[in-house]
Amino acid sequence: MQSITVHDLHAGRERPLIDVREEHEFAAGHVPGAVNLPMSTLGEHLDQLPAEPFDVICQIGGRSARVAEALAARGHDVTNVEGGTGEWVAAGYAVEA
Repeated sequence: MQSITVHDLHAGRERPLIDVREEHEFAAGHVPGAVNLPMSTLGEHLDQLPAEPFDVICQIGGRSARVAEALAARGHDVTNVEGGTGEWVAAGYAVEA
């Protein structure tokens, strides 16, 4: 599985970012530009995934790692963000709410 750190993400990537946390978690604060597709309903929204390479993030990296593995097995070019939104916030990076 491909992975990057929150520092790599913050440095700038020209890829869509999918946040797989639940809607209430996303609403409380997320990485700017992220799109919310919760893991719990992702199977119903596979048609909304980008056709191009993309990154996935969650709160600490566990859910997004599972999603990345499953989507990579389906042929998607997907990268997990290690440490997730929690590490993004801990690093002092801005969030949108």
